[in-house]
Amino acid sequence: MQPFHLAAPVDDLEAARNFYGTVLGCPEGRTDTEWIDFDLFGHQLVAHLAPKKQEPDHRNEVDGKHVPVPHFGVVLEWEQFEAFAERLRGHGVKFEIEPYVRFVGLPGEQYTMFFYDPAGNALEFKAFKDISRLFAKQLNG
Repeated sequence: MQPFHLAAPVDDLEAARNFYGTVLGCPEGRTDTEWIDFDLFGHQLVAHLAPKKQEPDHRNEVDGKHVPVPHFGVVLEWEQFEAFAERLRGHGVKFEIEPYVRFVGLPGEQYTMFFYDPAGNALEFKAFKDISRLFAKQLNG
């Protein structure tokens, strides 16, 4: 699988460095005065200095929860998700949607959790019970 590249706006590079580097545990790559590269589970996340977001995120209902849009994250392995969620709890991360299993018993069964970085970017990390169902067209069949 090829790594993706995502540039995310942040209004404080030091806060981004602490959150992505220390809290999430992402190794830091190249840096400049206006951006920092992070290794986000093998993918390139670049925190770019930009003005703070002024508008709240839109929300869509998914499995009875109000999911912030836009958001980004990584699909982890099941056990990796559990360990990552514990890491976040240990760092006092405030969850927008607490880690839980949604679509229980359906082909799209997955762990999911949502939280925000210090700049207000919404992140979702998830793990599928059956990773072969990642791109299934139906949740229940």
